[in-house]
Order: sequence, then structure tokens, then C-alpha cells
Amino acid sequence: MRRKVGVLVSGRGSNLQALIDACADPAYPAGIALVISNVAGAYALERAAKAGIPTLVIPHGGFASREAFDAEMDNALRAAGIEIICLAGFMRLLSAGFVESWRDRMINIHPSLLPSFKGLHTHRRAIEAGVKLHGCTVHLVTPDLDDGPILVQSAVPVLAGDDENSLAARVLEQEHKAYPLALRLLAEDRVTVEGNRALIRDA
Repeated sequence: MRRKVGVLVSGRGSNLQALIDACADPAYPAGIALVISNVAGAYALERAAKAGIPTLVIPHGGFASREAFDAEMDNALRAAGIEIICLAGFMRLLSAGFVESWRDRMINIHPSLLPSFKGLHTHRRAIEAGVKLHGCTVHLVTPDLDDGPILVQSAVPVLAGDDENSLAARVLEQEHKAYPLALRLLAEDRVTVEGNRALIRDA
């Protein structure tokens, strides 16, 4: 039985596309049942529509609080029978109550090798810091930003001639492989959380 996945997006949706492509394989253990965006014009919605995936726009500006917005999303996700949430370029901080209600069932991808370079402008900061390896991390979501047990990481070398854009492009290639892998691990029930560690069965 394929697990039902909801994806939250705000932008162009390149990681959403990677998940759509993975889910197109009948043997993949998950399928995207709903894509929600807080931005009406997000290109990610077009990607979902092309794949025949139901979409929903919930503009955050119409809500008095973050909690009220999250409650509306939560209702929609549960009505669709969603079992796992993927954050794919969703540019909203989620309330602690929402995160707790989906604990160990919500994952995010971040463009750095966490715990290094949490937050924004990760590629620029990696170059400025002089690190030799950079990459991406897929992790379970906790109330703390860009924190939570790590499921998958993928690294690329930082080259002498790199600028922010060239490094970002190389990391993005790895994101498109790492996110479907992490979702597979979760959908196959191969993840056990102990403290802040995610232990992967048959890794």
C-alpha cells in the first residue's frame, strides 16, 4: 500500500518535480495525493497539475495568526488522508503545534550539510567559510528551524572557481536524488528515532 504524501510549496517546485518523478514508478512506496501552496502563482502548482495531482492554495495573508493558517492546512491534509508531509521550498515558519502533530511524519530538505549553515544564503556562506564540502540534508522536522533527526545527506566538493550559483546548481542535483531517497525510507517504515538520531534499517 503506497503511503499518501502531501507536499507544501511556495516557489518553483524543482524538488516537488523530483518527488513527482520518483512517485511515477509503480514500485515506489509513496504517492503524492495533495500539493498545498501559500502562493497562488507558484510554478510548483503547475507542475502538480500537469501530473494530475490535486492542488490547494491557502494564502497566508488571510489569517489572523500562524496557528490559524496551520490549522487550515492541517484540516486539508487530514481530509485528504495524508500520512507524510514533505516541505519543498515552503517559505513559512510552521507553528509548534502543527509540527508536533506531524512529528516523525514530516520531512524537509535544506541546502547545506546540517548542522552547518542553518537558515538562508547557505551557498554563499559555505564559500565564505572556506569549507571543502557542501551539500544538502533531508531531515525530520522539529519546532527548531533546520533541526531534527537527519535521514539523508549528500555532499559535493566546493571548487576553487565556485560562485554561489555554480555551487547551488551542483547541490540542487544532489537534492533531487536525496529527497526521493529520504521519502522512500520513511514510507517503508525504515526510520527509528532515538533522541536526535534517525536510525535507518537496512541502510
